[in-house]
Amino acid sequence: MKLPRNRSTFYRLAVRGLAAMAICLVLAGAVAASPIENEKTRNKALKALRAGDFEKAEKIYRDLLVKDEKDLDARLGLSHALLKERRLQDSFDHAARAIASDPLSARAHALLGTVVLATGDFRLSVEEFRTAISLHPDEAMAIAGLAMIDYYENRTSACIAGLGRAISIDPDEPDYYFDLGQAAARLKRYKQAADAYERFLQIAPRTDENRRARLLGWIDFLRYLGQQGELYSLGGADRSVLSFDAVDYRPIIRVRINGGKELRFVLDTGSGMSVLSEETARKVGVRAVARGGYALAVGGGGRFEIVYGYVNSIDVGDVHIDNVPVYIRHFYEEREPVDGYLGISALGRLITTVDYGARRLTLIRQRNSETADLATVINRQGKNDKGAPTEARPGVEVQMRSTSSGFLSGEVSIEGIQRPLNFIFDTGATTTVLSEKLAALDEVQAFIQKGRMRVVGAAGVAENVKMALLPKLGVGTYIRQNIDAAVLDLEPVNETSGFQQSGILGGNFLRYFRVVFDFQRGIVRLEPLESNTVLNENTPRPEATTPRR
Repeated sequence: MKLPRNRSTFYRLAVRGLAAMAICLVLAGAVAASPIENEKTRNKALKALRAGDFEKAEKIYRDLLVKDEKDLDARLGLSHALLKERRLQDSFDHAARAIASDPLSARAHALLGTVVLATGDFRLSVEEFRTAISLHPDEAMAIAGLAMIDYYENRTSACIAGLGRAISIDPDEPDYYFDLGQAAARLKRYKQAADAYERFLQIAPRTDENRRARLLGWIDFLRYLGQQGELYSLGGADRSVLSFDAVDYRPIIRVRINGGKELRFVLDTGSGMSVLSEETARKVGVRAVARGGYALAVGGGGRFEIVYGYVNSIDVGDVHIDNVPVYIRHFYEEREPVDGYLGISALGRLITTVDYGARRLTLIRQRNSETADLATVINRQGKNDKGAPTEARPGVEVQMRSTSSGFLSGEVSIEGIQRPLNFIFDTGATTTVLSEKLAALDEVQAFIQKGRMRVVGAAGVAENVKMALLPKLGVGTYIRQNIDAAVLDLEPVNETSGFQQSGILGGNFLRYFRVVFDFQRGIVRLEPLESNTVLNENTPRPEATTPRR
């Protein structure tokens, strides 16, 4: 999506020029009424929009605008239809034109806020939502938008309260129930989540049968989880240190499932739930407890069947985790086969340090009363080889956002691109990834290389994948030069992430750091390694592994 570089300035100039005139017209009562003959047509368009026939709604609204380009209701309807079709640039343009026409339209500001939130511009979206609410306190779309910002920024209780208010104002909007289901599931309110998803299915248009099948399977799984004990219950030591292998930049650790033999698992911050291979599930006796629909993913046919399982316990070093939900699927990795992926949810209450230099994983149980910064927590409880407390290391802490699909997303910078970009921080990916949409920008063309690579994804293998060489890739104050990246279609990821991801920060970048994850507070700390502790030098790789979900 190629919105104007300074989107805030783009529409504010138009707004300022018309604001005084609009206010005077309102005060004078000089507001033009919509033609009566167009009311039936508008109602037909609204009905199509509610029924999920977005193309039909778009056509009707465009026809109305041909008759009268000043028809504000038609322009707002068109912007909304385009948003539903995920044509964000066009939706943005029409919402901005609506604001230029009527700066006091709360709906127009709410629509613009929703569009820019979908692109990942949180700062401007907050401004637009607040403007909409100041103009009309009961603008449900703006209330729901602010609630979803709370969700992405890990204020889930506030999100549920906001969505509840939006639903009370507009109980016929299915998206609010879907979002409520996501938030309730994150807080382990499984019955509330299942009820919200069922309500969504009752009122949502029946246009995407695969999505409905996915939700029905997910509802069955939520009902199952609600009957189990406390999920992700921690036991064992408060602190555990274990080594890992990293032949392809992915931390591969040894774990035990249900007290059995050691298995090879990737520590995977690119997956919300943990994942078992079909073969491993058979070996350890983990069966499917629910299934439904297909997930979109990279590689092969572009999708794989969603199958849910349940593990009684996972032992990671001296840490014991009870009651762990998992996905079960086929694995395509051949060069470095593994038995599974340990996802974020299983590690949610553990401060997790991945030291790529020492190839050491440290898990620290963080008590609820602890509010200290990460550097204090990890160094207070650590000791060096001589048994003395470790000294604080230089580093930068990055505030992360959580996507709807459970990924950790943070802002990165790439030389030549003016705006910050949202990237998934993924220890389970061997290489960094650029989205095809980002790679299509004029300012990125110089980074594209002649070479091609092979990518192993959740849905199979993708051949002849384009490569890019990023001259400078930065997180916070730290910058690495000449980072290789695979160019992939991330729309399967963005369909479920909630806000646009422009790439994935993989192992070929993270390996230069000691990376500390505080999942509860949504913080990642990067501590640069000394030059003599860095893993093998960065070289183009003919094969890479990408996120599982």
